[in-house]
Amino acid sequence: MKNRTNKILELLTSEKRIEVSQLAEYLGVSQVTIRKDLDALEAKGIIKREHGHAVLCSTDDINGRIAYHYEEKKKIALKATELVHEGDTIMIESGSCCALLADTLTQLHKDLTIITNSAFIAEYIRGKSNFQIILLGGIYQQDSQVMVGPMVQECVSNFFVDYFFIGTDGYDSRIGFSNRDQMRAQAVRDMSHQAEQIIVLTESNKFSKRGVVPLNLKDKIKTVITDHSIDSSYVQELNNQNIQVITI
Repeated sequence: MKNRTNKILELLTSEKRIEVSQLAEYLGVSQVTIRKDLDALEAKGIIKREHGHAVLCSTDDINGRIAYHYEEKKKIALKATELVHEGDTIMIESGSCCALLADTLTQLHKDLTIITNSAFIAEYIRGKSNFQIILLGGIYQQDSQVMVGPMVQECVSNFFVDYFFIGTDGYDSRIGFSNRDQMRAQAVRDMSHQAEQIIVLTESNKFSKRGVVPLNLKDKIKTVITDHSIDSSYVQELNNQNIQVITI
């Protein structure tokens, strides 16, 4: 079902709206099976059902993004935990891989401090650990459940950490890593000033996409953790920029 869920979300990400009968035909299962899959996704708030169609709620919805390529993201998150040690203070921005990193850390550590601009992450790991969670203030974006705006910079200026874990909406050889939202991109830049180095957590398919807003973080990014399907040309390109690429 996980593979089917990924394919459903891939199709909806591309088409935004698709008939239940088309989904069943494309995936080679009955409409009854597809309806059960869609019921589960609707219960999580990822999609909506309307008149024989399935509609993606929002490309910014973190629950939906976590479900998309879940297994790859979980492995990336697990690999990233190897950089974190008991007692550390780290920063994590909004994003599905980042949320899974925070969640995985609750299973492996007892004493961490996480600084984040993601209300979703703060809620996602609530009750799972005794971590100190520092939620940065700012303008609240409801779909992505993230804080943005000038207050983020003011709040984060009170901290400095070794590692800042971020996600990305895409990578392009000309502009580097990018985001599709200007205010979220600026929040990442503001937070990056208070970190020794940045670690990018992303699935390999992001290397065939491009956001409209460059993050402009080349000098700060030291490591990229991704899955083994990344094209070797991108690995070489990043290595030439002194960025280590770790694949899982």
